[in-house]
Amino acid sequence: MNIALAQLNYHIGNFERNAEKMIKSIRQAEKQGADLVVFAELAVSGYPPRDFLEFRDFVNRCNESVDEIASHCTNIAAIIGLPTYNRGDKGKPLHNSAAFIANGKVQQLVHKSLLPNYDIFDEYRYFEPNKSFQLVELKGKKIALTICEDLWNIQDNPLYTINPMDGLKKLNPDLIINIAASPFNYHQIEIRTDILRRNAKKYKLPLFYVNHVGAQTELIFDGGSLVMNKKGQVVDELNYFEEDLKIYDVDDVCLTDASAPMEKRPDISMIHDALVLGIRNYFKKLGFHKAIIGLSGGIDSALTAVLAAEALGHEHVYNVLLPSEFSSEHSVKDAVELAENMQMPYDIISIEEARQTVERTLKPYFKELPFNIAEENIQARIRGVLLMALSNKFGYILLNTSNKSEVAVGYSTLYGDMNGGLSVLGDVYKTQVFELARYINREKEIIPENIITKPPSAELRPDQKDTDSLPEYDILDEILYQYIENREGPKEIIAMGFDEHLVRRILKLANTSEYKRYQTPPILRVSSKAFGMGRRIPIVAKYLS
Repeated sequence: MNIALAQLNYHIGNFERNAEKMIKSIRQAEKQGADLVVFAELAVSGYPPRDFLEFRDFVNRCNESVDEIASHCTNIAAIIGLPTYNRGDKGKPLHNSAAFIANGKVQQLVHKSLLPNYDIFDEYRYFEPNKSFQLVELKGKKIALTICEDLWNIQDNPLYTINPMDGLKKLNPDLIINIAASPFNYHQIEIRTDILRRNAKKYKLPLFYVNHVGAQTELIFDGGSLVMNKKGQVVDELNYFEEDLKIYDVDDVCLTDASAPMEKRPDISMIHDALVLGIRNYFKKLGFHKAIIGLSGGIDSALTAVLAAEALGHEHVYNVLLPSEFSSEHSVKDAVELAENMQMPYDIISIEEARQTVERTLKPYFKELPFNIAEENIQARIRGVLLMALSNKFGYILLNTSNKSEVAVGYSTLYGDMNGGLSVLGDVYKTQVFELARYINREKEIIPENIITKPPSAELRPDQKDTDSLPEYDILDEILYQYIENREGPKEIIAMGFDEHLVRRILKLANTSEYKRYQTPPILRVSSKAFGMGRRIPIVAKYLS
């Protein structure tokens, strides 16, 4: 039996386009001799549909789309993920299902058993778990059809009380198919591959795995669909960060000895590709074409501009330099050099006159108090006003340039540099920003060397440096990583050798800045714990604040 894995970029709620992609893949797979073509989890709706699942019209259209796709499966079978109604008397209204299609119609529905309800996942909000197990049969092969999390209770710390494959194994399947929606983070590929390997080895079955590819707002799906033999060896992988389709003979997979491990790409190159895909899909799926960026001459805005140019084309990224009295001459020069290196359009608009006007207006009410953060933030907010005005006038989307280190400790200005329709670097620590800049410059200098090597500064007061307010970024980022990604408390982090006063100060800054993060644009997720939908922290809380 020949199985085609179809790794596609879906668009949530775009039923016509999603169905069109799948029908095209069905025809392609059939032409190439496939007996079965496999699509991802909730492929018809796109993932995650979230509260669209509360609309009967949305669910009905998902099922109507599957009926339309099924009409094209007269000479080939297909497996497609979709939401279906729970026909039982009790429980949640829907199932997360896989439809097995043959002879032009849905022959069988298999429901997901394990419903993740952690980090970015909230499937138990909508779906009723499956409690009975059945195989799918095609051309003499018995298939253990599973949906994403159904294979994940094989870890050292199980989250669930059952393991679906234990039930399916008793029915003597010949192979495992897993359809998934597994978002990217720079640890996920290794973890995911290990989970699949454990399943193949434990049950001594070949495994065929299909993932989404593409970005859905802040979530990025890397693809990386794969085939394993029963020894848990990766026989083949589909491409990362792009659509792909490949066909495999089940018997050949069983006989293949893939003793050489697949080559692992560096994390930083994967983060780069993920961010470019995230920007491109955010714009394309919203129907926008052009970005605007406040280009300061600093490394964050420089990196954002380059990533945007790679995603959208250099001519579609408009850079606006907004110098004030405190902007250094080399910052303007560096920003201009970058724009010209990338052949991006740019303008220079001084904010000095606007700054003086606002400060003059406020002077009677500032009661002769000394210059402080109020005057600093006026500059950032004037820049925000000008960038948003240009965005409104010409239909640009403003890209936010704040990095994760700044966002974590509130080193940013609400309604100023926190403005934007999308945060590109909000899940990228400052130390990773430097790594990405070096990666971009790996073949030639694109980001001017001075931007990378000069001390970071907001340039909102004379001779300002980030280190005036924060520790060195290599120290700050490690403390933040232990707190945010690893969920370590202050005692544990101090025990690692960090200064107690510094740790408590950083954690307090992180928690008291939650109100700012609540108002940020969507942040492209590349880590295992990003700010946004996967991290839910109370604003008015006392803990560590």
